[in-house]
Amino acid sequence: MHPQIRNLANNAGFTEQDETFFILPCGAEDTASIISVLGGPSHPVDTLISILSLCTIPSPEHSLTSLVRDVLKPGGQLLFYEHVLSPREDVAWWQRFWTPVWKLAFDGCRLDRPTHLWVERMAVLDNSAKIQGMWSDGQVWGNAEEPEEHLFWHRIGRFVKA
Repeated sequence: MHPQIRNLANNAGFTEQDETFFILPCGAEDTASIISVLGGPSHPVDTLISILSLCTIPSPEHSLTSLVRDVLKPGGQLLFYEHVLSPREDVAWWQRFWTPVWKLAFDGCRLDRPTHLWVERMAVLDNSAKIQGMWSDGQVWGNAEEPEEHLFWHRIGRFVKA
């Protein structure tokens, strides 16, 4: 999907040439490589975007926390569009039922991850070892035209780092 993402970004005025846009050459779980590609820890980014990708990361909660803590600057935003675990028990049952086969057929994609909930409750330890919320602002919403019974239930989110 990189060519399509690149075209959309370019049409919106973001380019790799002027360094306002980056497609990373590594996975989201490789925070050290991401920091290196960006020029070190003194070059945090304004926005992290995840589109239908957190379902395949091996340790998504750890990866998200590392990315937000180490790569996103204070006041920066995390934007995501992901398919997530349904709040309906009947739909969630089917998502859990199909996930073992689904992830084999679709490169590790899991239908049963409550990614939106993980993002909402992300926290880190502050300097005095107290748990501190990661966000100063945030919200999650869905597609109004997508029924709750949908096996591929999607959530959209925007969170601002404290």
